[in-house]
Amino acid sequence: MNIPSLSDIQSLARAAGKILHDGYETDHDVQLKGVIDLVTEIDHKSENFLLEEIRRQWPSSRFVAEESGESGSGDLTWYIDPLDGTVNYAHGVPIFCVSIACAWDGQTRLAAVYDPMRDEMFSAERGRGAHLNTRPLHVTRVAELRQALMVTGFPYNTWTAKVNNLEYFGRFARQTQGVRRLGSAALDLCYVAAGRFDGYWELSLQPWDVAAAGLVAEEAGACVTNLQGRDDYLSSAPSVLAAGKELHAKMLEVLSQ
Repeated sequence: MNIPSLSDIQSLARAAGKILHDGYETDHDVQLKGVIDLVTEIDHKSENFLLEEIRRQWPSSRFVAEESGESGSGDLTWYIDPLDGTVNYAHGVPIFCVSIACAWDGQTRLAAVYDPMRDEMFSAERGRGAHLNTRPLHVTRVAELRQALMVTGFPYNTWTAKVNNLEYFGRFARQTQGVRRLGSAALDLCYVAAGRFDGYWELSLQPWDVAAAGLVAEEAGACVTNLQGRDDYLSSAPSVLAAGKELHAKMLEVLSQ
């Protein structure tokens, strides 16, 4: 089997990131996928580039991508979010990224999350740690909620969903140093890996949102599960909880209150 390297994944993410950077703060063709779920022509341009380049180099590939869905077949499975943070991007908010993960033999093996506005490459190879550019990453040792800075996001069905994260937000806001909302699930997880945030939770996610950043967080020492504490978060439920081991346990208690 022709297997990509971490350097290959990073190069793909950097090239797609250039597409995002070059198109930033230009006039966009913004379309609605849902009531508040946006897509731009840059999402499609970035994804099309990645699909074409991966098919050229690794023909035996299956894709799980945000805009085109599932396609292809083969030994390698690629999870691609060509522009995580589209709403930010469309509004001129410089918080967004490219997210790419590659899996084989039933496990996510390689990951790259690239923020082109800050030239920050978060990457990981299973069993070999996580890095921000060349710096090794590790989650914080914060174990108490009152010392923790949290980050979360809200689903596109917030207007109509019975479980929409507002209740959880209130619980954590009353027990922690604060809760932030960046608008990019992949960067949220990577910021936990980098120690910028202590914990993260979110509902109604998709595999392409968290496959890459989840591996980065795991390799940085985070406990990454769904909101019920199961570690098969990519397949069991569309939710993710990530933090250091002790804080993770306390977050689970808050979520189950």
